[in-house]
Amino acid sequence: MIPVISVVGAESNVGKTTVICKIIRELKLRNYKVATIKHHKGDFDIDYPEKDTWKHYDSGADTVIISSPVKLARIERRSEEYKLDEIISGISNVDIIITEGYKTCHKHKIEVARKCFSQKIISKETELFAVVTDFYVKSNIPRFSHDDIKELVDLIEEKFLNE
Repeated sequence: MIPVISVVGAESNVGKTTVICKIIRELKLRNYKVATIKHHKGDFDIDYPEKDTWKHYDSGADTVIISSPVKLARIERRSEEYKLDEIISGISNVDIIITEGYKTCHKHKIEVARKCFSQKIISKETELFAVVTDFYVKSNIPRFSHDDIKELVDLIEEKFLNE
């Protein structure tokens, strides 16, 4: 089974995406294949008006897929949100899956917090395996600064990838 870790935070702009991108880069340097899943609260666009795929979707297509020799993207009209595990079940050929923003899902979590936004840790300690903060956290959970990415990836590798 592919390991899944979720990077979460109490607020927007605490640095979740930055931490994820640094983790991805370090994992890639170590030759791991990585998938990511980003949760968004509302509607979003990844297509551009007047592109062929945009026209297909705008005309009412329920699913639009664009494929090339190097990429594939799928846009699907939904009446309800996919559950995280449904999305995960469709992913293969990677070593690890990193999610962003799935605060309430019961996955292993890295919480990112910054004192200028909130000093509150929102994750259950039983789900938390690391915190990335710029302040002291009273806990036995390993704490990393935003610059300690190699050490954080060492922990990820030890806990999830060296099995």
